[in-house]
Amino acid sequence: MAVRMRLRREGKKKQPFYRVVVADARSPRDGRFIEDIGFYQPLSEPSGVRIDRERALYWLRNGVQPTNQVAHLLRIEGIWQEHRPDDTGTA
Repeated sequence: MAVRMRLRREGKKKQPFYRVVVADARSPRDGRFIEDIGFYQPLSEPSGVRIDRERALYWLRNGVQPTNQVAHLLRIEGIWQEHRPDDTGTA
């Protein structure tokens, strides 16, 4: 089973709010997920990001691949550098 760390859209029309979830790659974007590990609020000023560090590192160490957007959020939170200290973050 291919597992991904990705964003799940919630909120009203034109007011998005995203959950960072771990889900099977075959499930739909807003469908079934394994675990909810954080959130991202792009419209708040400044943008709100909160990701459970322990759970994110657990999933990353077990081979879960984050999407590009989630990888960027992990870099913002400092979790990506903790997982891959040799990565410079220039993606």
